Amino acid sequence: MDPVHVDDTLQDVSQLAPGPASEGLTPAPESPPAETPHNFVRIRRSHLYAVLVPLAFVTGLAVGFLFWGRAKTVPVTSPSVAETAGQEPIRVSVSLDDDPSFGPPTAPITIVEFSDFNCPYCRKWQAETFYPLMAAYPDQIHFVYRDFPITSQESFVAAQAANCAAEQGDYWDYHGALMTGELGLGREAYTQYADLLGMDQLELLACIDSKRYAGEVEADARYAASLGVSGTPTFFINGIPLVGAQPLAQFSQIIDAELR
Repeated sequence: MDPVHVDDTLQDVSQLAPGPASEGLTPAPESPPAETPHNFVRIRRSHLYAVLVPLAFVTGLAVGFLFWGRAKTVPVTSPSVAETAGQEPIRVSVSLDDDPSFGPPTAPITIVEFSDFNCPYCRKWQAETFYPLMAAYPDQIHFVYRDFPITSQESFVAAQAANCAAEQGDYWDYHGALMTGELGLGREAYTQYADLLGMDQLELLACIDSKRYAGEVEADARYAASLGVSGTPTFFINGIPLVGAQPLAQFSQIIDAELR
């Protein structure tokens, strides 16, 4: 699928400061947890571009967690402030791939979220902003969700479980259930969520066990890394970066400017 926007002047959004609620971002750790050193990949970045190092896996596991080493966030003018000052907002080329989406593909606004099912700020944003946002712009937003599982191994499995739910036509319901965090994450939780939604539990577990979406999740994580995404949630609104669990007003400011 074609990119949302192409701008070769900036490809590393880690150079952008979070919006007003800077605490609303779960950062990728400086280094992997000591108890599972071989299940994680540390990425060291140059001043402008993310540089991927080879993946290291525990034998038999395809775990593609991507973390940042020595990451720096350089304050710059946020998109909303730039627009207020009459400047052109910074845009980043963001591919939609074939990831789950919500809303009409021909909508004038495309929002791509990089997120983690175990990220507390991602859950906060889902509960407080996602639903009001989609209700406020029902036919004007094409929302695309891409996985960036940075908090734990279980985040990686949860992302696969959501993709497996899509096979039964229940991606967004299952996505919403995972984001509530009410049952936590883990094998028992995945089956309970499936049961609550009337899904085939055995089919879901078979899909998770097959790891057939492991490569898809890893590819999303690598792509997020290549853009310089260093925490969750991170959004691109028609290519304009917005970092952290920002409120509806912050999204509306950018969206309304794009619609004018």
